[in-house]
Amino acid sequence: MDQTLYLFIITSLSILLLLVLVMKLKVHAFISLLLASCFVGLASGMPFMELIGSLQKGMGDILGFITIVVGLGAILGKLLEVSGGAQTMAHFLIKGFGEKRTSWALMLTGFIVSIPVFLDVGFIILIPMVYALANKSGNSLLHYAIPLLAGMAVTHAFIPPTPGPVAVAEILNAPLGWMIIFGVIVGLPCAILAGPIFGQYISNKIFVPVPSHIEFKDEATGNASKRDFYLIAFIIILPLLLILIATTSNLLVETGHINGDNYLLEVAQFLGHPFIALTIATLVALYFLGYRKGYKAKQLLEFSDKALAPAGLIIVITGAGGMFKEILVQSGAGEALAEVFIAYNVAPIVMAYLIAVIIRIIQGSATVAMVTAAGMISPIIIDMDMSDPHKALIGIAIAAGACILSHVNDSGFWLVKKYLDISEKETLQTWTTLETIISVTGFLIVLSLSFLIP
Repeated sequence: MDQTLYLFIITSLSILLLLVLVMKLKVHAFISLLLASCFVGLASGMPFMELIGSLQKGMGDILGFITIVVGLGAILGKLLEVSGGAQTMAHFLIKGFGEKRTSWALMLTGFIVSIPVFLDVGFIILIPMVYALANKSGNSLLHYAIPLLAGMAVTHAFIPPTPGPVAVAEILNAPLGWMIIFGVIVGLPCAILAGPIFGQYISNKIFVPVPSHIEFKDEATGNASKRDFYLIAFIIILPLLLILIATTSNLLVETGHINGDNYLLEVAQFLGHPFIALTIATLVALYFLGYRKGYKAKQLLEFSDKALAPAGLIIVITGAGGMFKEILVQSGAGEALAEVFIAYNVAPIVMAYLIAVIIRIIQGSATVAMVTAAGMISPIIIDMDMSDPHKALIGIAIAAGACILSHVNDSGFWLVKKYLDISEKETLQTWTTLETIISVTGFLIVLSLSFLIP
């Protein structure tokens, strides 16, 4: 059998093995990715100790970056949670947009809040405000919940420093600055279509009352000031701004507009590195949202410990994705996969999206779908003369694919069902449709941009 075809079959079987382990046998995603990596390595003829070395290298290479970024991001999000910052953000955005445009304010709230805060945490924090708005107006709960969820889902999948896009950027070697730029460009139209527009439509079709067990109290944001709102917005945007300044500086050097030996350029690149940008934002949050709010050092330490617990799971799964990617590269399986797809003229951006779609639908986890798809695509584009912006577009295509058709094998499906108190059918009609709108719209925008970006 031709070696290229043999390696292609091995790679395809590794994905099948991964899905069987996760879906059928209920093996943890980390162990499943490890076993799939070993299968590819051994089946391709890698020596035992070379396989071990590749696994170690793959895990180490990605965790050296992802651990710091996800860890700092988790602590920053926790501080925003315990300080009431998310509620303050929502309160003033809704007040500023006005009652008639509340759904747009909630979409924007979700979009901003979910940058440092995990989607499930942010939704749980803000759902009481959704209950209160629906109770006051008499509208369907979906009129407010869908826009909030759309904003959160888009940011969670598309925009660093949330774990998924950070992991994809690291595996593809795509600068975070470009991921942020394209995440916003692609994400906002997706959030608008899946949020206020779809929310208006579906809330007219399905009336969902506020759950009967909900009790209403005075808003906790009553004492918040506009100064608090501006401070929280500044803390959330600060790391993104620093990263974007560094990316812009690099672009100016590459195009010859400024000298690469410029001292100010070095400072901008240093401050804009994700490690430093998130460290600065976290320190600012510790002071203004921690000490200034009356929290003691011991309490802040406890908050940090609690924040890092869920982040640890994401870090480990991402590390396993790094192992899978490294084995595909070292075994030659990734190169074989590339040759097959190139022979059939399948564009990498389309392939990236389709792989993420298939894995997402079958096994449910968006994070696993993203790191696995990125791991498979990385060896394919490694020898291509591809620009940083184009790599970022492929990363956003993977993120879009990992959003599609959230259903009963996704924890997000059950979270939405529980807090909106709706049936499985209604959850499919609302949340699953919302995610699919984001996925398809996002991919179409990315595909269009790919023809314009060199």
